[in-house]
Amino acid sequence: MLFHQRLRDMREDHDKTQTQIAEILGTRQQQYARWESGQWQMPIEHYKTLARYYNVSIDYLCGLVEYPRKLQ
Repeated sequence: MLFHQRLRDMREDHDKTQTQIAEILGTRQQQYARWESGQWQMPIEHYKTLARYYNVSIDYLCGLVEYPRKLQ
């Protein structure tokens, strides 16, 4: 799975809108939509923020592993 697909899936699994996640990241919905569509690369700092928010490892968010691991 590609990283931007995982971003969308995680957001939808938590019943959040792009606007809500953009607020968590301190950016605009339009910017987040570009990351989620794969048009632009999201900065690593935002991956760290989302990993903490969703309580999953960054390797899961990036699509490197199939199953999420909870943060310790």
